[in-house]
Amino acid sequence: MESGAGPAVLMLHGSGPGTTGSGAWATTAQALETSWHLVAPDQAGFGRTPLPLGSRGGLRLWTEQAAGLMEALGIAHYAVVGHSMGGAVALALAAARPQQVTRVVAVATMGAPGAPLSADLDALWGAPAGPIGARDMLSRLVLDQALVTDAAVDARADAMRAGEAAYASLFPPPRARWVDDLTLPAQTLAAIRAPVLLVHGVDDRVTPLATAARPLLAHLADARLHVLGRCGHVPAIEHPHEFRQLLSCFLRGDRGL
Repeated sequence: MESGAGPAVLMLHGSGPGTTGSGAWATTAQALETSWHLVAPDQAGFGRTPLPLGSRGGLRLWTEQAAGLMEALGIAHYAVVGHSMGGAVALALAAARPQQVTRVVAVATMGAPGAPLSADLDALWGAPAGPIGARDMLSRLVLDQALVTDAAVDARADAMRAGEAAYASLFPPPRARWVDDLTLPAQTLAAIRAPVLLVHGVDDRVTPLATAARPLLAHLADARLHVLGRCGHVPAIEHPHEFRQLLSCFLRGDRGL
């Protein structure tokens, strides 16, 4: 998905069956595209982007893919917004491309040293395609269960079936190793010079605040953390207006953030 005009922002989705760039970011993009040039790809193994032959994905592949995409588009400088798995990729990209990445927003992010595999992330990664798996996954992602509507479940189930072949080899059990793969070493995090905004829900069970976002503050040179009350793993859906305001202010470089 590519839209809008202005400074470039690469938007990286999270993980789980049925996840795509447009599915994760379409609503946010519609609100921001008047000010920003937004790029939201399907990362390898998700949506319409197949994994390279013999690959099982992983942080290195997704980071190289993101950097290569922006290079292919001829975009020399850009901010990166990443959700969950995509937050770890965004942080890794900032460390690998310090001359290109101007700012990072890591939402409900993975990547913190020592973070364990939560029971909800384990279940999310292994959710079976179809309505039952879709409903269970969505119920774990949000605090407000009223958001788990029949329409939302049907849309996610359709996306899970459509991306099933590409996703099939990602995150097989035992799954703690995939959390380890998405963990950034302390020295890598310390090397990130771009300003970082961490956005996290206090009720996130997939990547809990205490083990996912807070530890990163001790490792990042220029970071701030915004915690949303009554919010699970997807602030962009559970608190859309506040999330977009946070995003816009930080990307503009407002001193309040």
